[in-house]
Amino acid sequence: MTLVIGIDEAGYGPNLGPLVIGGSVWEVDETPTSSRAHCDDDRGERFADLATAIAADWRDGRGPPWGDSKKVFSRKAGGSALEPLERGVLAAVLSMEAALPATAGFLLDVLGLSLPTDASQACWRGLAAVPLPQATQAETSQQQADTVRRRCRQQQLRLVGLACRWVWPAAFNAQLDAGLNKSDILSQVSLGLAHDLRQRQPTRPATIWCDRHGGRKRYAGVISHCFAAARVEPLSETATCSRYRLHDQQATTTIRFTVGGEADLPVAVASMTAKYIRELAMGAFNQFWAAQRPGVQPTAGYPVDARRWWQETARQRQQLGIADAALWRRA
Repeated sequence: MTLVIGIDEAGYGPNLGPLVIGGSVWEVDETPTSSRAHCDDDRGERFADLATAIAADWRDGRGPPWGDSKKVFSRKAGGSALEPLERGVLAAVLSMEAALPATAGFLLDVLGLSLPTDASQACWRGLAAVPLPQATQAETSQQQADTVRRRCRQQQLRLVGLACRWVWPAAFNAQLDAGLNKSDILSQVSLGLAHDLRQRQPTRPATIWCDRHGGRKRYAGVISHCFAAARVEPLSETATCSRYRLHDQQATTTIRFTVGGEADLPVAVASMTAKYIRELAMGAFNQFWAAQRPGVQPTAGYPVDARRWWQETARQRQQLGIADAALWRRA
């Protein structure tokens, strides 16, 4: 049995709100009769077959919309933009035979997250009490989780873990001041989460799939740092994919960073989970500030609209004594 861990982010571009890294953990029963068993090609084919089956179920109204979060969540689409994203994430949680989270706080616990304790905490305090689900139906999520489990069994795959890490503006800015750049922060937090998830079952072979971090092509140094690996062997570093093998581990560990990595289902589910958590957080943020400044329009935190919001809330932020660095994440 091999572990496949998918890692992806949400919120890399915005100035407001957290950068969220999501991870999904899968157990893969190797198939000795397959000529391609025990290799990434075989696992990739099985996840691709699973994605195809779930996409067909989605079109027929029986399965969740699992895919790249940027495609699942669109504010331009009709109806509730949050509904398909929420349905997909809750179906993932339920497919692990976990209980349906009744509040966002319960879901944060499942994912290993805690709210910030800096001066901006008041902006996010309401997040823990947000009732779930917000936009979909609990019964629908449960039914679609049952569909997912059945499809996974057909491919001898099991989703066994979901987790997130987040970086709030104050911590992000502090790391910039310490000499890291934006890409460094993303890579370190992503691989830190990958390390923690891999250590849950350190004696089993594991492969870690990540989306490419911006234009970065070389990762051996940051992998060695995050995994405390004495040697990281680059297997390939091309324009589309960078692959590595870690030595001095209890069991074989490989890591790859792929352009368009969200096409791999483990990465897609990680991406959706990170995006859902960020959307819940920004919902609580906007609700807080609407109470402080009635009439202010909600923001998703991306640069142009974030500047509009920043100007409109200047007086309230000053009155509350919240430092700029606790809210505004620098580039």
